[in-house]
Amino acid sequence: MVDTRYRKNAGAIYSLKYAIVFCPKYRKPVLVDDILRKTFKYRLYPTRDQVEAMNHQLGEACRLYNAGVQERRDAWCINRESVNYYMQANQLKEIRANGDLSLANFSACQDVLRRVDQTFKTFFARVKRGERAGFPRFKSHTRFDSLTFPSYGDGCRLLDNEKLRLQGIGQVKVKLHRAIEGNIKIVTVKREQGRWYVCFSVECEPKLLPPSAASVGVDVGLKEFATLSDGTEVENPRHFGHAQAKLRRAQRKVARRKRGSHRRRQAVCELQRAHAHVRNQRADFHHKLASWLVLMFGLIAVEDSNIKGLASGMLANSVNDAGWGRFIETLADKAENAGRQLVKVDPRGTSQTCLCGAHTPKTLSQRWHECQSCGLSASRDHVSAQLILGRGLRLRALTWSDATCVAREVALL
Repeated sequence: MVDTRYRKNAGAIYSLKYAIVFCPKYRKPVLVDDILRKTFKYRLYPTRDQVEAMNHQLGEACRLYNAGVQERRDAWCINRESVNYYMQANQLKEIRANGDLSLANFSACQDVLRRVDQTFKTFFARVKRGERAGFPRFKSHTRFDSLTFPSYGDGCRLLDNEKLRLQGIGQVKVKLHRAIEGNIKIVTVKREQGRWYVCFSVECEPKLLPPSAASVGVDVGLKEFATLSDGTEVENPRHFGHAQAKLRRAQRKVARRKRGSHRRRQAVCELQRAHAHVRNQRADFHHKLASWLVLMFGLIAVEDSNIKGLASGMLANSVNDAGWGRFIETLADKAENAGRQLVKVDPRGTSQTCLCGAHTPKTLSQRWHECQSCGLSASRDHVSAQLILGRGLRLRALTWSDATCVAREVALL
């Protein structure tokens, strides 16, 4: 949480996780919470017996989850009573004592019930906001793919011989391709594409970079993934588009297999790995670009666009392939860790306004900016990036004037 000393400072610029706050009183970013939460993911190599045991544990967790959902639904439909997490958690000891649940770790059982509670809370929140709610559903054992140990050392521990001891499973080989930084708090075992992984959620200190006076505005797009205010253009890799042929063949193979057969499960696993490869390529591109921006610039300004709305329109495939939302989240996390400032500005008019302030309407197909007032002729995305930077600088300086002097100075760089 943000320190109470800075809550009443109007105009403070917060990062997404509230670790860095720009305090107008001290005119500099202040680290109000020196603890960050990171997740380290590693590959597990269990034996055949361990795979069977892990699948059994996930099956028991899925059965407990479905039982929790069923109890809440029946309690309301029959008696009009609401069941909360504590009422369900108090039944765990009796259920385990009667032998009705063979999930090994008690804390993991509690975490499953917390998932049920969170599912219903988000459902009622969507109803309250008037959104399409979607009542909580039962989960298939093939789609319940993770088991969480909420307290490190309670049922899970990393040994010195690069093995992970899991309660009810044994010592599982883990590939530690890099060192774990910080104190481990939560451990999650995941099943993905027929493979097993472990995720360590740790608390660590941020690695602050030396201060930098450089600033940049970033305009994301489809033709070019990003255009910077200094004129740099980052090519859009279009990973999903380039993998269409491979994905199409994998999907066709799944459709031709008989439902419930072993060969269909193999084909589904192959399709999942093909999609995972595209997802990993996109994530790698986002991480590298975000790391470069954080290393080079002290202030990064981006648009606060409605990406969810854009991802459901006529350009949905291209927008989802670019992954703007995930990129901005990655950029925010890296900026927070490095002590940089990430500013989200109002996106309205950035593509329809000139640096002189004149309204310059353009259609989506017009990619060149021509201003009739000042005669500026430049790339549409470049001008938008300069406007974004100007708004970000005014936001940081807390000068909300519509003057264009800052944008003009940027344009002359």
